[in-house]
Amino acid sequence: MNNKTDTGFFTFPQWEGIPSLVHGFGKRGWTGACFDKIKEFRNLKRIFLKQIHSNRFHVITKIPRTPPEGDALLTDKPGILLVIKTADCLPVLILDKDNRAVAAVHCGWRGTSQRIIQHVVAGMERCFGSRPENLWVGLGPHIRSTCYEVGAELPVAFEHAGLPLNVFTRLAGKPGKFLLDLKKANFLQLMDTGVKEAHIVFNDICTHCQPDLASFRRDKKKAGRMLNFIGFNKMI
Repeated sequence: MNNKTDTGFFTFPQWEGIPSLVHGFGKRGWTGACFDKIKEFRNLKRIFLKQIHSNRFHVITKIPRTPPEGDALLTDKPGILLVIKTADCLPVLILDKDNRAVAAVHCGWRGTSQRIIQHVVAGMERCFGSRPENLWVGLGPHIRSTCYEVGAELPVAFEHAGLPLNVFTRLAGKPGKFLLDLKKANFLQLMDTGVKEAHIVFNDICTHCQPDLASFRRDKKKAGRMLNFIGFNKMI
Protein backbone atom coordinates (compact mmCIF):
# COMPACT_ATOMS: atom_id res chain seq x y z
CA MET A 1 0.00 0.00 0.00
CA ASN A 2 1.41 3.36 -0.99
CA ASN A 3 1.70 6.03 1.66
CA LYS A 4 1.15 9.34 -0.12
CA THR A 5 2.69 11.52 2.54
CA ASP A 6 2.46 14.58 0.32
CA THR A 7 -1.29 14.20 -0.05
CA GLY A 8 -2.35 12.65 3.25
CA PHE A 9 -3.87 9.39 2.03
CA PHE A 10 -2.96 5.80 1.21
CA THR A 11 -3.54 4.05 -2.12
CA PHE A 12 -3.09 0.56 -3.53
CA PRO A 13 -0.23 0.50 -6.07
CA GLN A 14 -2.00 -2.34 -7.92
CA TRP A 15 -4.80 0.09 -8.82
CA GLU A 16 -2.82 3.19 -9.72
CA GLY A 17 -2.42 2.40 -13.40
CA ILE A 18 -6.14 2.13 -14.08
CA PRO A 19 -7.21 5.00 -16.37
CA SER A 20 -9.31 7.71 -14.68
CA LEU A 21 -9.66 5.77 -11.40
CA VAL A 22 -9.09 7.67 -8.15
CA HIS A 23 -9.14 5.99 -4.77
CA GLY A 24 -7.65 6.28 -1.34
CA PHE A 25 -7.84 5.95 2.42
CA GLY A 26 -7.43 9.32 4.09
CA LYS A 27 -5.29 9.87 7.14
CA ARG A 28 -6.23 11.96 10.12
CA GLY A 29 -6.50 15.54 8.96
CA TRP A 30 -7.59 14.64 5.43
CA THR A 31 -10.90 16.48 5.16
CA GLY A 32 -13.38 17.29 2.43
CA ALA A 33 -11.56 20.53 1.72
CA CYS A 34 -8.38 18.59 0.93
CA PHE A 35 -9.94 17.11 -2.20
CA ASP A 36 -10.13 20.54 -3.82
CA LYS A 37 -6.37 21.01 -3.53
CA ILE A 38 -5.60 18.10 -5.89
CA LYS A 39 -6.35 18.40 -9.59
CA GLU A 40 -7.65 14.85 -10.11
CA PHE A 41 -10.41 15.39 -7.53
CA ARG A 42 -11.65 18.84 -8.52
CA ASN A 43 -14.21 17.71 -11.10
CA LEU A 44 -15.63 14.92 -8.94
CA LYS A 45 -18.88 15.34 -7.03
CA ARG A 46 -18.42 13.88 -3.55
CA ILE A 47 -21.21 11.72 -2.14
CA PHE A 48 -21.36 10.99 1.60
CA LEU A 49 -23.66 8.77 3.65
CA LYS A 50 -25.47 9.09 6.93
CA GLN A 51 -23.91 5.89 8.24
CA ILE A 52 -26.08 3.75 10.51
CA HIS A 53 -24.18 0.44 10.92
CA SER A 54 -26.52 -1.49 8.62
CA ASN A 55 -26.43 -3.63 5.49
CA ARG A 56 -28.16 -0.96 3.38
CA PHE A 57 -26.56 0.34 0.21
CA HIS A 58 -27.48 3.01 -2.32
CA VAL A 59 -26.91 3.02 -6.07
CA ILE A 60 -25.98 6.57 -7.05
CA THR A 61 -27.18 7.68 -10.48
CA LYS A 62 -27.42 11.39 -9.69
CA ILE A 63 -26.35 13.73 -6.92
CA PRO A 64 -28.73 13.36 -3.94
CA ARG A 65 -29.96 16.48 -2.15
CA THR A 66 -29.18 15.02 1.27
CA PRO A 67 -26.88 12.16 2.34
CA PRO A 68 -28.78 8.84 2.09
CA GLU A 69 -28.92 6.55 5.14
CA GLY A 70 -26.91 3.37 4.89
CA ASP A 71 -23.39 2.02 4.85
CA ALA A 72 -22.41 1.52 1.23
CA LEU A 73 -22.47 3.48 -2.01
CA LEU A 74 -22.39 2.07 -5.55
CA THR A 75 -22.12 3.81 -8.92
CA ASP A 76 -21.15 3.31 -12.53
CA LYS A 77 -21.36 7.02 -13.29
CA PRO A 78 -18.11 8.87 -13.97
CA GLY A 79 -17.57 12.15 -12.18
CA ILE A 80 -18.85 10.83 -8.83
CA LEU A 81 -16.61 10.18 -5.83
CA LEU A 82 -18.05 7.78 -3.25
CA VAL A 83 -16.89 8.57 0.30
CA ILE A 84 -17.32 6.63 3.55
CA LYS A 85 -16.09 7.55 7.02
CA THR A 86 -14.32 5.21 9.43
CA ALA A 87 -12.55 5.30 12.79
CA ASP A 88 -11.57 1.63 13.42
CA CYS A 89 -14.22 0.02 11.21
CA LEU A 90 -13.07 -1.65 8.00
CA PRO A 91 -13.34 0.45 4.81
CA VAL A 92 -13.78 -1.63 1.67
CA LEU A 93 -13.43 -0.33 -1.88
CA ILE A 94 -14.69 -2.47 -4.77
CA LEU A 95 -13.76 -2.04 -8.42
CA ASP A 96 -15.28 -3.51 -11.58
CA LYS A 97 -12.80 -2.60 -14.32
CA ASP A 98 -14.91 -4.04 -17.15
CA ASN A 99 -18.07 -2.07 -16.36
CA ARG A 100 -16.25 0.88 -14.78
CA ALA A 101 -18.33 0.53 -11.64
CA VAL A 102 -17.21 1.07 -8.04
CA ALA A 103 -18.44 0.71 -4.48
CA ALA A 104 -17.39 2.03 -1.08
CA VAL A 105 -18.46 0.00 1.96
CA HIS A 106 -18.38 0.73 5.70
CA CYS A 107 -17.90 -2.59 7.52
CA GLY A 108 -18.26 -2.38 11.28
CA TRP A 109 -19.13 -5.48 13.28
CA ARG A 110 -22.86 -4.85 12.88
CA GLY A 111 -22.68 -4.46 9.11
CA THR A 112 -20.38 -7.46 8.90
CA SER A 113 -22.78 -9.60 10.94
CA GLN A 114 -25.54 -8.49 8.52
CA ARG A 115 -23.39 -9.50 5.51
CA ILE A 116 -23.19 -6.01 4.03
CA ILE A 117 -20.27 -6.91 1.78
CA GLN A 118 -22.25 -9.77 0.24
CA HIS A 119 -25.26 -7.52 -0.30
CA VAL A 120 -23.03 -5.03 -2.12
CA VAL A 121 -21.46 -7.66 -4.40
CA ALA A 122 -24.94 -8.94 -5.25
CA GLY A 123 -26.05 -5.36 -5.87
CA MET A 124 -23.20 -4.73 -8.29
CA GLU A 125 -24.02 -7.95 -10.09
CA ARG A 126 -27.69 -7.00 -10.39
CA CYS A 127 -27.28 -3.29 -11.21
CA PHE A 128 -24.13 -3.20 -13.32
CA GLY A 129 -23.76 -6.74 -14.65
CA SER A 130 -20.62 -7.19 -12.56
CA ARG A 131 -19.26 -10.72 -12.24
CA PRO A 132 -17.89 -11.48 -8.76
CA GLU A 133 -14.87 -13.28 -10.18
CA ASN A 134 -13.92 -10.11 -12.07
CA LEU A 135 -14.22 -7.73 -9.12
CA TRP A 136 -11.19 -6.24 -7.41
CA VAL A 137 -11.47 -5.46 -3.71
CA GLY A 138 -9.32 -3.33 -1.42
CA LEU A 139 -9.50 -3.63 2.38
CA GLY A 140 -8.23 -0.47 4.03
CA PRO A 141 -6.78 0.51 7.42
CA HIS A 142 -8.86 -0.66 10.39
CA ILE A 143 -8.48 -1.88 13.94
CA ARG A 144 -6.59 -5.18 13.87
CA SER A 145 -7.73 -8.22 15.78
CA THR A 146 -4.96 -7.85 18.37
CA CYS A 147 -6.56 -4.56 19.49
CA TYR A 148 -10.24 -5.27 18.90
CA GLU A 149 -11.63 -6.65 22.16
CA VAL A 150 -15.36 -7.44 22.08
CA GLY A 151 -17.97 -9.05 24.31
CA ALA A 152 -19.69 -12.42 24.10
CA GLU A 153 -22.73 -10.92 22.34
CA LEU A 154 -20.77 -10.61 19.09
CA PRO A 155 -20.03 -14.32 18.58
CA VAL A 156 -23.70 -14.93 19.37
CA ALA A 157 -24.76 -12.45 16.68
CA PHE A 158 -22.43 -14.04 14.12
CA GLU A 159 -23.64 -17.51 15.01
CA HIS A 160 -27.29 -16.47 14.60
CA ALA A 161 -26.37 -15.06 11.17
CA GLY A 162 -24.81 -18.36 10.15
CA LEU A 163 -21.34 -16.83 9.94
CA PRO A 164 -18.10 -18.63 10.85
CA LEU A 165 -16.86 -18.19 14.40
CA ASN A 166 -13.18 -18.70 13.57
CA VAL A 167 -12.90 -14.92 13.28
CA PHE A 168 -13.03 -14.74 17.08
CA THR A 169 -10.26 -15.61 19.54
CA ARG A 170 -10.95 -16.08 23.25
CA LEU A 171 -9.01 -13.77 25.53
CA ALA A 172 -7.12 -15.69 28.19
CA GLY A 173 -7.98 -14.56 31.70
CA LYS A 174 -11.00 -12.55 30.52
CA PRO A 175 -14.15 -14.67 30.58
CA GLY A 176 -16.69 -13.56 28.00
CA LYS A 177 -14.13 -11.46 26.10
CA PHE A 178 -12.91 -12.11 22.56
CA LEU A 179 -10.76 -10.57 19.84
CA LEU A 180 -12.52 -10.01 16.51
CA ASP A 181 -10.75 -10.12 13.15
CA LEU A 182 -12.85 -7.81 10.94
CA LYS A 183 -10.59 -8.28 7.94
CA LYS A 184 -10.87 -12.06 8.05
CA ALA A 185 -14.64 -11.92 8.59
CA ASN A 186 -15.16 -9.85 5.44
CA PHE A 187 -12.52 -11.71 3.47
CA LEU A 188 -14.38 -14.98 4.07
CA GLN A 189 -17.66 -13.41 3.00
CA LEU A 190 -16.05 -12.10 -0.19
CA MET A 191 -14.71 -15.56 -0.98
CA ASP A 192 -18.21 -16.98 -0.53
CA THR A 193 -19.54 -14.58 -3.17
CA GLY A 194 -17.05 -15.80 -5.77
CA VAL A 195 -14.51 -12.97 -5.57
CA LYS A 196 -11.05 -14.36 -6.35
CA GLU A 197 -8.53 -14.37 -3.53
CA ALA A 198 -5.90 -13.00 -5.90
CA HIS A 199 -8.14 -9.97 -6.52
CA ILE A 200 -8.32 -8.97 -2.85
CA VAL A 201 -5.66 -6.53 -1.68
CA PHE A 202 -5.23 -5.30 1.86
CA ASN A 203 -2.84 -3.86 4.39
CA ASP A 204 -1.91 -4.59 7.98
CA ILE A 205 -2.10 -1.01 9.20
CA CYS A 206 -3.92 -0.82 12.54
CA THR A 207 -5.86 2.39 13.19
CA HIS A 208 -5.64 1.83 16.94
CA CYS A 209 -1.84 1.57 16.86
CA GLN A 210 -1.01 4.30 14.34
CA PRO A 211 -1.52 7.81 15.81
CA ASP A 212 -2.00 9.54 12.44
CA LEU A 213 -5.11 7.43 11.79
CA ALA A 214 -8.53 7.87 13.40
CA SER A 215 -9.41 5.39 16.16
CA PHE A 216 -12.56 5.65 18.23
CA ARG A 217 -11.34 2.92 20.58
CA ARG A 218 -8.21 4.93 21.32
CA ASP A 219 -9.47 8.52 21.28
CA LYS A 220 -13.26 8.29 21.79
CA LYS A 221 -15.03 11.55 20.82
CA LYS A 222 -11.73 13.17 19.83
CA ALA A 223 -11.06 10.53 17.20
CA GLY A 224 -12.43 12.29 14.15
CA ARG A 225 -13.03 10.18 11.03
CA MET A 226 -10.98 8.93 8.10
CA LEU A 227 -12.37 9.58 4.62
CA ASN A 228 -12.13 6.58 2.28
CA PHE A 229 -13.02 7.14 -1.35
CA ILE A 230 -13.26 5.76 -4.89
CA GLY A 231 -14.57 6.96 -8.24
CA PHE A 232 -13.86 7.43 -11.92
CA ASN A 233 -13.09 10.77 -13.48
CA LYS A 234 -14.88 11.46 -16.75
CA MET A 235 -12.86 10.31 -19.73
CA ILE A 236 -11.48 13.18 -21.80
